Amino acid sequence: MVSAEKQRLQEAGPWRRWGPYLSERQWGTVREASGGDAWASFTHDQARYRAYRWGEDGLAGFSDDRQRVCLSLALWNGTDPILKERLFGLTNGEGNHGEDVKECYFYLDATPTSSYQRMLYKYPQARFPYEDLVATNGARSRNDPEYELADTGVFDGDRYFDVVVEYAKAGPEDVLMRVTAHNRGPDDSTLHLLPTLWFRHTWSWAGDVRVPSLHSCAPGTVRLEHHDLGTRWWYGDPAAPILVCENETDNERVFGSPNITPYVKDGVERAVLHQDASAVAPDGVGTKAAAHHTFHIPAGGQATVRMRLTDTIADDPFAGFDATVTARRDEADDFYDEVLGGDPGSDERLVCRQALAGLLWSRQYYAFDVERWLTERGADALGADQNWRHLLAEDVIVMPDKWEYPWFAAWDLAFHAVPLVIVDPELAKQQIELLLGRRYQHPNGQIPAYEWNFGDVNPPAHASAAWFVYQYDHDKEFLARVFPPLLRAFGWWLNRKDADGRNLFQGGFLGLDNIGVFDRSAPLPAGGRIDQADGTAWMALYCQNLVQMALELGYLEDAAILLENLAWIAAATGHVGSGLWDEEDGFFHDVLRHPDGTSTPLKVRSAVGLLPLAAATVIGQDIRREHPGLVEGMREFLDRHPTVKAALWGHGAQADVTGPVLFSLFDESRLRRILARMLDEREFLGPHGIRSLSRWHAEHPYVLLLDGVEHRVGYQPAESDSGMFGGNSNWRGPVWFPINVLVIRALLHLHGYFGDGFTVECPTGSGRHLTLREVAGEISDRLMSTFLRGPDGRRPVHGGQTRFQDDPLFYEYFHGDNGAGIGASHQTGWTALVALLPRMVTR
Repeated sequence: MVSAEKQRLQEAGPWRRWGPYLSERQWGTVREASGGDAWASFTHDQARYRAYRWGEDGLAGFSDDRQRVCLSLALWNGTDPILKERLFGLTNGEGNHGEDVKECYFYLDATPTSSYQRMLYKYPQARFPYEDLVATNGARSRNDPEYELADTGVFDGDRYFDVVVEYAKAGPEDVLMRVTAHNRGPDDSTLHLLPTLWFRHTWSWAGDVRVPSLHSCAPGTVRLEHHDLGTRWWYGDPAAPILVCENETDNERVFGSPNITPYVKDGVERAVLHQDASAVAPDGVGTKAAAHHTFHIPAGGQATVRMRLTDTIADDPFAGFDATVTARRDEADDFYDEVLGGDPGSDERLVCRQALAGLLWSRQYYAFDVERWLTERGADALGADQNWRHLLAEDVIVMPDKWEYPWFAAWDLAFHAVPLVIVDPELAKQQIELLLGRRYQHPNGQIPAYEWNFGDVNPPAHASAAWFVYQYDHDKEFLARVFPPLLRAFGWWLNRKDADGRNLFQGGFLGLDNIGVFDRSAPLPAGGRIDQADGTAWMALYCQNLVQMALELGYLEDAAILLENLAWIAAATGHVGSGLWDEEDGFFHDVLRHPDGTSTPLKVRSAVGLLPLAAATVIGQDIRREHPGLVEGMREFLDRHPTVKAALWGHGAQADVTGPVLFSLFDESRLRRILARMLDEREFLGPHGIRSLSRWHAEHPYVLLLDGVEHRVGYQPAESDSGMFGGNSNWRGPVWFPINVLVIRALLHLHGYFGDGFTVECPTGSGRHLTLREVAGEISDRLMSTFLRGPDGRRPVHGGQTRFQDDPLFYEYFHGDNGAGIGASHQTGWTALVALLPRMVTR
């Protein structure tokens, strides 16, 4: 039987309008910056009393899909210096490893239509240690660990509140919010709970003169009037005083100029914390409202607030409220039983479900009109340097992390779509198509990289993601829509990132931040360029995926051209003159091309050298039968270019036999040598997955002396000691899920070609021989173990932290030796790939 949630998904539009679309950090972003340093231009402190221009943020936020009406929760424990309206964290300059949220919260559950959402926020009863977090992290070096909220001692003695926020929908336009605060401490404690409702500022400078309004019209009741959404009502139980102000900047405080109203954005905070009744509107009319509940919660006790936002006036708005929440939660259980299968009570099921919940909580409305943004800052919107003035974003996008990365990144978004297909295939397809549309993709074919630099280059992962999603439901209309823009982007790469037309590609950092000897996106210290093993591998994989799409769509001429492109890339990669393959090392490396024509192989054993492994795709033998002309044309091409044949087909004879065809950048001998390194626990194979840098470099760092300057790369399994790319990520040792999943995909493809007769030693030196499918399973198990409880009851992801072991967190990357989570703590964007592992590797 189809679950209720699956039925709602089939109704599509109406049920998707409301969801967790608020950012968790709107301040400190490029789009809100008035110029210069984005972090200093709009600070966390200013967010309390300065209206945003392009979006809104909040704690456990919810909104419509244009973020016109926003819901969230504010808290006050009676001792904090500010109202807790949003998550706190350090800026890039304040953290010893870049920006970092300093809060403790968990996404527990979510459905694709947001018919049910649940999250947990842990709020200290003592004064929140803002100053301590800033000062202590600021005093630490890059070689020191980060100082987290739990390290401050603020949770000692269990003196905190577990605040559980649930949303449930009684209908597409009927949103229920239930907040339950549990006192986990040994003493009674006071907590102020303030569910908050407001309008995103779309008037005055934002170009829309129509001002919506909120009216406190009865105890615990607010009426909303909005020109697009009409009249709505917001009910609260128990009824509480409604504090109303305006979502307007406190100009006196920010700019030293007069306020347009006495009831500015921080009016609620001033009324609650400082008992300043003059800060809120006496007539109860404005654009921001909060229901002020004060509870004295006994030790071990709890308090609950219920709110309802609906488009229908109700005589008894809370009749059936709790029953609806329970029903939606049960329906969420049914939905995950349907899409995940397995034992609902297993720890692995919990991990997969919470990973997908985090992915769904990471949906955010993202607005950015670059041309208007430039004009407002006095820039020439048609100037030659304003290369992305066409970009116009006004969409719900699955973000990498709504606090640390509250903006899209191209390759992140491609990886988000892959696990999304498990729960919401239509959203997965929409996310892939987004950056390929005219509002985003550059007229020259380039896909925008990320907000801080749209013109930078992310790995071209969209084609691989699109093909994966297509294989899920075989939507040929989707494939036909994405193929042309993907082909344009492929052409951009060919024309812009192959400096001398040798089919060896550059690309810059390609998402791997500090993995290289140099910043690969910056001019090199002594000039020249880097031919990149990963850039070339990505282009080979891109080409393979486009070939698969063209064949599926019957675009045989495109397929033939792409196959020839692939042949030249493979030949260039495998040729000894390219320098990418190092016969002595048995590994792929980047090559530094000097201005005088000489070259230096950069012999760092890193994920850069593993990515050519990912460029392995098997085309089934049925293609030979269905398209004999294509096969004959390819055979003629290879006959004209005999030096290319072995490089393309790997085994040389594939063009002349009847079985499946393997496209790869290596032959069997090279494959075995790469795998011997990758599966060596002294090198890449860690207890929780494939490391991004070989552990061999711990005792043998790579050192390059260039013009008297020493450049060094050593193994660092945790945080980076480099400030490269902001210093908030590290590719010199930790485990990253997207690279591991690419490796697993490649191993499964290679097993499909070589079969069970091909085995390798895993781990290297163990005497244990496995098929490539079994190797994929071994890596998958190690990745999954990061989040599962061990024999001691603890989850490796939490590192040395003994508290809060019930729920996993899905970090950006993981310690190369012990699996502890590092980097962005809620990057359930691509780390949600963990939910895909049981499906990818079937036993």
